[in-house]
Amino acid sequence: MTTTAVLDVLTTEPYNAQASREALREDRTPAAACFVRSHFGVPRIDTDRWCLRLPGAAGLTYPELLAWPSTAVDVVLECAGNGRSGMAPRPPGLAWDDRAVSCVRFHGVPLRLVLGRLPADTCEVVFRGADSGVAHGRRARFERSLPVRTALHPDTLLATHLNGLPLTPEHGAPVRLVVPGWYGVASVKWLVEIRAVTEPFHGLFQTEQYVVDGRPVTTTLVKSMITDPAPDVVLSGHPVEIHGHAWSNARITLVEVSTDGGRTWRAATLRHGAGHAWTDWSIDWTPRRHGRHRLLARAHDATGAVQPMSAPWNSLGYGNNVVASTEVEVR
Repeated sequence: MTTTAVLDVLTTEPYNAQASREALREDRTPAAACFVRSHFGVPRIDTDRWCLRLPGAAGLTYPELLAWPSTAVDVVLECAGNGRSGMAPRPPGLAWDDRAVSCVRFHGVPLRLVLGRLPADTCEVVFRGADSGVAHGRRARFERSLPVRTALHPDTLLATHLNGLPLTPEHGAPVRLVVPGWYGVASVKWLVEIRAVTEPFHGLFQTEQYVVDGRPVTTTLVKSMITDPAPDVVLSGHPVEIHGHAWSNARITLVEVSTDGGRTWRAATLRHGAGHAWTDWSIDWTPRRHGRHRLLARAHDATGAVQPMSAPWNSLGYGNNVVASTEVEVR
């Protein structure tokens, strides 16, 4: 296993792990290094026995799904709790730092092809995974819903492959939902049932968990990370390149970098990725003094949203998109 494939395991039962800093330096996160979020145990599902229940139709088998026209979509997959450990006071939940995110390529069948025409009175589309267990003192299964418009978006996929390889059990094999631009909770893994409902869905992970101010978390907020230089690295006074990624539910239009702790800012050079991938950014810097330096990065998107210097706190610790920060030493 290469260093990029090493995961930082937070819990083993259920299995949750964040990507390594080395892996996140790459344009596309290696499949073995992609972060993993599980709420219950990881189901082991035989593709020969898998069958997806669909609204108003017979079940769909794995070979039947593979026979549909397929496509590939580059996606930034981010846990809504990414950055929770940086909130003060720290909310309950997994103590993700800033590495519960990955940029990968999913391959699969556009959901709208399989769903076809939904009933006219459909309010939402509900997705159920094969995973279940005890949560908050009661038995629960993992379910989330999407608005019809999002479910029928051409890039919403029934995914079977990640970075060109069949999904592994940890990433939702044999089939998972992929919803670009939404937090990872929407991309239900181990998918076994889809149903159309005529009233808003009220499930544990829709109305009690993954909510902020009483509303379900949905699309990702504008955010950035600094991948180089690494935290606490020792630099000389020679020129260096500060590099990182930025992403949002909308196109990234600007990334600003500060090398003096936020007093002054400069625009970085952007390189947009394909599809819904993150945007690479870089800027040259020549340190002018010795000592500690706090480097900051803040992204802007096409809606006018900008990363805040301090993110609003919420009781479950979701959506922390505070400006990216790292400290280095110059000698």
